[in-house]
Amino acid sequence: MQKILIISDTHSFLDERLFPHIDWCDHIWHAGDWGIVAVSDTLEALKPIQGVYGNIDDATVRQIYPKINHFTCEELNIGMTHIAGAPSSYKPDALECFRIKTPDIFVCGHSHILQVKRDLHRNGMLFINPGAAGTHGFHKVQTAVRLKIEGKRIFDVEVIEMNRRAKE
Repeated sequence: MQKILIISDTHSFLDERLFPHIDWCDHIWHAGDWGIVAVSDTLEALKPIQGVYGNIDDATVRQIYPKINHFTCEELNIGMTHIAGAPSSYKPDALECFRIKTPDIFVCGHSHILQVKRDLHRNGMLFINPGAAGTHGFHKVQTAVRLKIEGKRIFDVEVIEMNRRAKE
């Protein structure tokens, strides 16, 4: 069994309220807009990371993480990109990800809008946008998602809400 913390759009700010969830998890998945490489360095020192770069990330972050990432967790195929749209209207990077392989779980960021839902048009693929874990942007609540995976089973999916945006 693997315990996963999914975050995105940290925008150079790693909120200390995430650290209990980082302690809890086995792996961190970051869906882009790290902001600065120091966020990646800090997280990587704590847990294994899968990630992608986002539209605000510089060349250093883009050398570490790809635009589209495919990997496995337990017996599931995971696909990830930063700008993906949503199940009702996927953007080109998401469609490119699906052309490579339709994942069981698809993770994206960019919109700062939390969304977890099944895409019934893509074999019930689980679509996850964890919202924004950083403080930059229009969102009023910082969010992340955590879940457990065992074999092909996804369970204990939880939304993490940090109700008052912390000061940077």
